[in-house]
Amino acid sequence: MSKVENEIVLVARLHDRLPMGQTALLGLQHVLAMDVYVVPFIIASVLGLAVADSAVLIQSAFIAAGLATIIQSKWMMRLPVVQGPSYVPIGAILAIAFASGGGVAGLATVFGALIPGAVIVALLGTPTGIFHRVIKKLVPPIVGGTIILVVGMALMPVALKESVFAVYGDATVGGNILLAAVSAIVLVAATMAGITMGKRGMWLRLGAVILALGAGTLVASFMGRFSAQGIADASWLTLPRVAFLTLDINFSFPAILTMLVVYAVVLAETTGTWFAVGAVMNKEITDSRLDRGATGEGLGCLVSALVGSTPVTGYSSNAGVIAITGIGSRAVIVAAGIMLVLFGLVGKLGAAIASIPQPVIGGVFGVLCAVIAMNGFRVVRSSPLSERNMLVVGLPVLLALFATLIPPDYLKTLPDVLQYLLGSSIAFGAVGAILLHQILPEKPAETVSR
Repeated sequence: MSKVENEIVLVARLHDRLPMGQTALLGLQHVLAMDVYVVPFIIASVLGLAVADSAVLIQSAFIAAGLATIIQSKWMMRLPVVQGPSYVPIGAILAIAFASGGGVAGLATVFGALIPGAVIVALLGTPTGIFHRVIKKLVPPIVGGTIILVVGMALMPVALKESVFAVYGDATVGGNILLAAVSAIVLVAATMAGITMGKRGMWLRLGAVILALGAGTLVASFMGRFSAQGIADASWLTLPRVAFLTLDINFSFPAILTMLVVYAVVLAETTGTWFAVGAVMNKEITDSRLDRGATGEGLGCLVSALVGSTPVTGYSSNAGVIAITGIGSRAVIVAAGIMLVLFGLVGKLGAAIASIPQPVIGGVFGVLCAVIAMNGFRVVRSSPLSERNMLVVGLPVLLALFATLIPPDYLKTLPDVLQYLLGSSIAFGAVGAILLHQILPEKPAETVSR
């Protein structure tokens, strides 16, 4: 892979060391730019978990993200890559959990499906050297961009249906829409204000999500839609559940097969982030670095499953933080990983996030989905949109919508593996993008319309 020159001036380069206090502050900045809590919150909300169980799932996500970040940035890929929960597996996780009885019991089958797949992903990397060959063949930019586009579009119905339009207790659809609108408007306003203000507005951009959640929760409290009892009941220090010790694990062959497909999509997603970080750092993403990254990704996902969390992926938002600040030191990213782990051990933090009303999360989540989709479109734009390429991009979106809208009664008549795959509209659309790129014939380069 060739190295791409960029115009970003790095204040601190890859192996530079900074004062401890400055390193910690810059690491915290990366943590604040992440939305680690959104994926576990969505899963917990749709499964209807109690506040205590939701808090544990959120805490596990922080711990998994921190450990995976340290593994990837310090030992494996050795680039400033921050890991966090991927949005890609949400549909498959929910489908497997509901098919296995729902609730915490259903998640036992999910974690059992994640462990074997993570081991296989790790073996695809450095030990075998297979990964870089597969990526070159199956996931060129137009496929990677399409997958990102599918991720954003497929998650929009989840944000609206499960978090905004779902009514529980004394809530109303109108009230839910109001809360979602408040959080979405504050998020957009804070982000745009931060961009307009330039460097002086960096704190607004980094804290936009937190400001949006705070504003929505404040309005919810005036509406009688927020309770702090779960926070009061939570302990300050909470240890994570560990697979086979304090966390039940069930193995299901159809669920494992489904998660293998999901892992393939997650790897395609995270590879795009690696190249984004490489471009910002002006570092070549060599074949050996790709293979080490795959092994790091597999180890991170394995650790995540063992502490009761979902697959992790590289977060592209942190590449933006590096570009803005000019700080590309790995030491800062390792510090961010340590902070993520510490945040995961604070029980009251997990309970506080779990207590945020669903519509508030839904408003933020909806905006993030739109941003994700547009990032995918930006990647797709780098390839010529010939008639053939328009099908490669457009048909996977149709497949994702097909999986989203398929009648539940018909879905239940299909084999388990198909149920799980169709339960993940992202995986279904992503597999479609990979297959279409391989199947549809390419026109000779000189005849491609531009």
